[in-house]
Amino acid sequence: MPQTVKATHSIEIKELLKLAYRTFQSKKGEFLFQEGMPAKELYIIKSGRIQISKITTDGRELALRICGENDLCGELTLFTDSPTYLLSALVLEEGEIAVVSSDTLENELFRNSDLAFEYMKWMSDHFRRTQTKFRDLVLNGKKGALYSTLIRMTNSYGIKNTDGSILIDLPLTNQELAKFCATSRESTNRILNELKKDHIISIKKGKITVHNLHFLKTEIGCEQCPAVYCNIE
Repeated sequence: MPQTVKATHSIEIKELLKLAYRTFQSKKGEFLFQEGMPAKELYIIKSGRIQISKITTDGRELALRICGENDLCGELTLFTDSPTYLLSALVLEEGEIAVVSSDTLENELFRNSDLAFEYMKWMSDHFRRTQTKFRDLVLNGKKGALYSTLIRMTNSYGIKNTDGSILIDLPLTNQELAKFCATSRESTNRILNELKKDHIISIKKGKITVHNLHFLKTEIGCEQCPAVYCNIE
């Protein structure tokens, strides 16, 4: 039977949901927040998918992660004077969002030591994931960045097939994939075509199947990080 490989989250989402003062239905194509906006709220994804991204100085968009069920958005703005959002959160798939006031969460973290401990663990894992992504982008070039992104997506959305291949169960256009590599759609097209020609991957109905994960890992000198750090979430 196919098996989905998913990373785990240590933070106690149920405790955070108790602090939510409202929920709403997100709509595809809308932003929860954008860079530079005052940051007064955190968002808990109850359903749907949200893309977190950064606009580079030359106008390119760098997608950093995709948030799904039980993920947080806007979590980097706590305990900051006059905070603004550092990134943008775009709705990829509509769903239900719970909203927590930053002030409320800060007060609860002071009061609830268990929640504060879990939150610190979650943030530590979050920073480590982010550091490994930037490492791959900086050190491995465009091709390596795409290879790294494909590896991470197999960990987040991969379904193992009986023949050993892994289906990335997330439809993505080449343009959307390029955003995770901070490169152009044309460069992404060229590299994907090379991988298809060499039977490393195949693509059907917008979904990528990885047939030779070992090749991708070898090409970038994969350090075999645990899936909790090597993912796209």
